[in-house]
Amino acid sequence: MRIEVCIDRTKPLPIGALEALSGELSKRINKQFSETQNSVQVRYAGANNLSVLGGAKTDKDIIEEILQETWESADDWFSTEGSDM
Repeated sequence: MRIEVCIDRTKPLPIGALEALSGELSKRINKQFSETQNSVQVRYAGANNLSVLGGAKTDKDIIEEILQETWESADDWFSTEGSDM
């Protein structure tokens, strides 16, 4: 599957957050969908959006839940120490 998460560029995240989110989301998605090869990309765009290509129709709902859980638990896996923001 190819998963693309777009973050609204008008709401920038702390330095390193995109890379950290991509890594954590990849880890969680690969745990849930270990039978497939998955590619996760997180980037800035004009609006928030989630695209899932190459999966079943129900996979997007599962990935949305994983994304929500990952976002809500950012305090556990992302540290802003040493960043300027």
